[in-house]
Amino acid sequence: MKTILVPVGSSKNAKSHLQFAVDFAKAFGAKLYVVQIYNVYTKAGTMIKVDHIIERESKAFLDTHVASIDTKGVEVVTRTFKGKLVDTIEKVSNVLEVDLIILEPRTNSIKDELYLGKTSGKIIKRTQIPALIVPENYSYKPINKILVALKSTVIKREGVLQPLKDLKNHYKAVVNILMVKTANYKENDFDLDEDFKAILTNSTVIESPTTFQAVLEHSKENNPDLLCVVRRKRGFFSKLWEDNVILKKDFHSSKVPVLVLSGLK
Repeated sequence: MKTILVPVGSSKNAKSHLQFAVDFAKAFGAKLYVVQIYNVYTKAGTMIKVDHIIERESKAFLDTHVASIDTKGVEVVTRTFKGKLVDTIEKVSNVLEVDLIILEPRTNSIKDELYLGKTSGKIIKRTQIPALIVPENYSYKPINKILVALKSTVIKREGVLQPLKDLKNHYKAVVNILMVKTANYKENDFDLDEDFKAILTNSTVIESPTTFQAVLEHSKENNPDLLCVVRRKRGFFSKLWEDNVILKKDFHSSKVPVLVLSGLK
């Protein structure tokens, strides 16, 4: 894991989130890009050029933001980009060869009842960039136990497990998997290839209406330091796919980081 991207919003948690990202990057010896994306909507009849003003102010904000924390020798680069959020995040991630994006649950939201706000929700929903969602005011600590929850372990995309491998190998973590048999279960859904077998410590097959519900029922007994799920069109964050937000009351495991892998297929 060599390159990590951190989008910055205006939340009250922004400082502690960036400190976590720095501490995480230091553990892996990774380079950290701290970015802010802006868009300019011109008003009919106005002639004022505002792009360069917003860009300058955004860059100054990022530099001040980074200066407010202890970077601990990590290479931190601040960048501002103009464009639509998701498209720009994807382009920037491809150009910079980003291995992981670290997200706040609520980048700009002030609604306390939300777990995942619209900004972070869009990034999770509409991109295939591996993402780590870090709880608010969460301090960095080593990851000793990982819980993976999937309703199919069939892998058709190369490299999709790499972030999980990196975490397991770096922390020497125990990796337990919940293989969730839903109503849509198909034969061979739980055939494990060699990549998966090399990662896993323990595996459990359970029946549940959804992967989400299975995690809610079993996370306490597993007591993980990290939850790992994958993107699916109608996947783990079922409500997320509908309106880009998810409520804390619907996600009881909001106190541990969540690693969201790109889709397995």
